[in-house]
Amino acid sequence: MTSTETNGHGAGGGAGTNGQAAPAAGGAGADSHGPGPGPGRDRDRDRDRVMLGCMGLGGAWNTEPHSPADVDAAEAVIQAALDSGITAFDHADIYRHGKAEAVFGEVLARTPGLRERITLQSKCGIRLADGDRPGLYDLRGPSIVRRVEESLTRLRTDVLDVLLLHRPDPLADPDEIAGALESLHRQGLVRRFGVSNMNGPQIARLQDRLDGLGLPLVANQLEMSLLRRDWLEDGVLVNTPASAGVGFPAGTVEHCLRHGIALQAWGPLAQGRFTGRQETPEEHATAALVAELAEAKGTTPETVVLWWLRRHPARILPVVGTTSPDRIRACRDAALTDPRLDHEEWYRLWITARGAALP
Repeated sequence: MTSTETNGHGAGGGAGTNGQAAPAAGGAGADSHGPGPGPGRDRDRDRDRVMLGCMGLGGAWNTEPHSPADVDAAEAVIQAALDSGITAFDHADIYRHGKAEAVFGEVLARTPGLRERITLQSKCGIRLADGDRPGLYDLRGPSIVRRVEESLTRLRTDVLDVLLLHRPDPLADPDEIAGALESLHRQGLVRRFGVSNMNGPQIARLQDRLDGLGLPLVANQLEMSLLRRDWLEDGVLVNTPASAGVGFPAGTVEHCLRHGIALQAWGPLAQGRFTGRQETPEEHATAALVAELAEAKGTTPETVVLWWLRRHPARILPVVGTTSPDRIRACRDAALTDPRLDHEEWYRLWITARGAALP
């Protein structure tokens, strides 16, 4: 695998043309003049089955300029996604210190009509460490607006289909955030809004301020996979000793389901831990089962791993972060077809991955 599957959701992390994109789960929908029906609602949730995470684009994770070769590599990745039925792309202002957005924008500029075919999502709210300045979270209103304007410039477009607030800022004023989001929406710079790495109460507190503005939060992006299962374990380990070891905030998945907020999963392939890079006995056993199911269903192991997320009632949208065109193409069936896992197969994957029977 040529890039990480995670999305750099940490402050210390880091080794144009206005086209209306098609609706996406947690993605774009109506035009920029009004909120429209929130993507993530039932009728929109299946329009995109897989999203491509662009964290790996742009060359090295430093402040050195990107190269023409980096743009060519980004173009190959984007084309592999389009060939595989993936038309939704996830960015963040911090990815490769902005270079991920910049090379993507160059591809958009040299590919007429591409912007109209895709959904563009980006994130803001993390400030990377810089010299003596620590990495931190920043959801102050002026910072949100400035970061979006900078992202639009790098992406060479005049509108984001979706903006996610990357991580919760304990010092943030929800009224100030709401004012910034309303301004961005009113100016036609952002169509839809969501969050990332937030729990149910945090989402509810922010939504309280947004309700009067007609701005529903449409997505919550979290780390979710066969490897990272605490979002699932939280719901079944109630009243058991094992519940003490689950760090996922209780009720977050249920809150998103109740309010029609699409769940997006970063790191859904778990860095290949079930498709060739397994390390533990549980991972080896799960990889064997994944391979068995893939062969039986005439698909790839990557697709089975993504189907497992999609089979959940939340119809979780995987954000695949590889920059390998071959691995992107291995996700094609997950992007184009509904999950073909029955009830027992889904449970077999879960139980094998957890390495223990359910309570």
